[in-house]
Amino acid sequence: MASILVVDDEMGIRELLNEILTDEGHTVYSAESAIQARTIREQMRPDLVLLDIWMPDTDGITLLKEWSKTGQLTMPVVMMSGHATIDTAVEATRIGALNFLEKPIALQKLLKTVNKALESSPKFIEPEEGRFAQAIPTVTTMTRVAVTEPAPLLQDGEFISGIAKTYFDLPLREARDLFEKAYFEHQMQIMGGSMTKISEYTGLERTHLYRKLKALGIDTSRNKSEY
Repeated sequence: MASILVVDDEMGIRELLNEILTDEGHTVYSAESAIQARTIREQMRPDLVLLDIWMPDTDGITLLKEWSKTGQLTMPVVMMSGHATIDTAVEATRIGALNFLEKPIALQKLLKTVNKALESSPKFIEPEEGRFAQAIPTVTTMTRVAVTEPAPLLQDGEFISGIAKTYFDLPLREARDLFEKAYFEHQMQIMGGSMTKISEYTGLERTHLYRKLKALGIDTSRNKSEY
């Protein structure tokens, strides 16, 4: 799992990348402008940034330069654009960008680029205790969520790394769906069903969060007033 910041002024692009990368197990933070991206970067250091070049307020190249000058370019950055020239891509690389993705972004190209970029992320090379733990759920966190339902029926020795063995006996997608359902039901319980709090905590946009909960069969009818 990794924390990935997606910066793009197009909602469709943000939602698409959010859905793809979330399905891959990553935590995705979205920003529709350089202003939002600056705020998020000041609060945390993501493992990777996918940064659009053409944005209305401040373009991606300018933001990249800002991060470089202020010492905040401490994570790999992959630029994205559907209209950039070779000169623009070269300039971004010179400033510090790791790679470049051309829109429309092909799924396999995206995943390959993301995986390669994460290999060079400082958090993966030299994990920082504390900050790393905040970005990526620990085994303890996973244990608390995953065993919510089956725990009473299991005996000692029926766990792997603290997670119920029943999860490991299922196909990957089915196990992941069960885990996600348990996870979100747990979050709804401890946060009193607040979609706003869950959205902020998980880093999912409200629209994507509702779609995710609906797909998992979780009732959100009592939260409709939070739209």
